[in-house]
Amino acid sequence: MSPAPRIAVISAVTTAVPPVQAAFAQGMPEAELVNLLDDRLLADAGDGPLTPELSARMARLIDHAVLSGADAVLLSCSFYSAVAADHEPPRAVPVLGPDTALFEAAARSAATRIAVVSSAPGPLEDSISRLRARLGGGPVLIGVLAEGAAPAARAGDDAAMREAVAAAVREREAAGGTPPELVVLGQYSLSPAAGTIDDVPVLAGPALAVTALREALTSGGAR
Repeated sequence: MSPAPRIAVISAVTTAVPPVQAAFAQGMPEAELVNLLDDRLLADAGDGPLTPELSARMARLIDHAVLSGADAVLLSCSFYSAVAADHEPPRAVPVLGPDTALFEAAARSAATRIAVVSSAPGPLEDSISRLRARLGGGPVLIGVLAEGAAPAARAGDDAAMREAVAAAVREREAAGGTPPELVVLGQYSLSPAAGTIDDVPVLAGPALAVTALREALTSGGAR
């Protein structure tokens, strides 16, 4: 790994950028970050699936980052995770999906009931579907919609956002009975809520992604 690796971070919403920057400042402070933002990537998708046109658009952003000298690429929008897994960039560099490392951490846990939190129904359904595919038929996945988290994240109010996530988990627990053993935050904008909620561990993507990228860059792995 070079002394100061250049990491391109491709985002679809501005609220994903600060959590990524904070994670790199903590876990890879020597990295030089290049932030690429296309703030229509989600709006143009609407409520529909990931189309070939949108996949190609993200692929072009990945290629641009790589051709501009990035040593690794991180996508911060979970909607585009499949592109990170499937696209081959112009040269062999690590291209990491936003929740690849997050889902691996969930898979390594011994949790049998996992709450998946998102701030909107579409991303929540998408995260649950992909995490279920990764885990197979093991743990029970509980969807938690934290509707107040998005406006708090846009306002930069981390305390209000953490409380919105915690309150949503508690409300879902009250409605569903048995509490979760692990909470997974499905969006980078929610990552300031990582840590614990009522003694339940809470996992977020950015810090885990930074660790995975460091390992990939050190080992020379490209995917």
